[in-house]
Amino acid sequence: MPFPIPHSLFTGFVMDDKFRKRILAFYFAAFLNLMLGLYVLFSGRTLVEQGMWYLLLTFFFGFAVVDIWFARNLKKKWIEAYNQHVAQQQSAAARPEAARAKDEGRRMKEEENAPGGGRS
Repeated sequence: MPFPIPHSLFTGFVMDDKFRKRILAFYFAAFLNLMLGLYVLFSGRTLVEQGMWYLLLTFFFGFAVVDIWFARNLKKKWIEAYNQHVAQQQSAAARPEAARAKDEGRRMKEEENAPGGGRS
């Protein structure tokens, strides 16, 4: 990571509440799917037939994996957007000096070309 991000207890860095809540919701859904998958794994074999048992295991563990992937993907995209934003701010801070020098050069050139100005 090129730019340091302040630390947060829940997500590892400070971010917009909308994204933080969405990431935490995905982690909660993954936890819930994992718990239901473990329940089906240990207790479901006696309650349902084998084909349905495999289907339920695949469903719950599959969605647990998908939820974790979504949460990590959102976090990664937010970090990339944050780093891009900081880089733009840093380049914008350096840009006024270059723009000022360019404007100064343009002003001097216009003074030279102005009638009665610049050259004696």
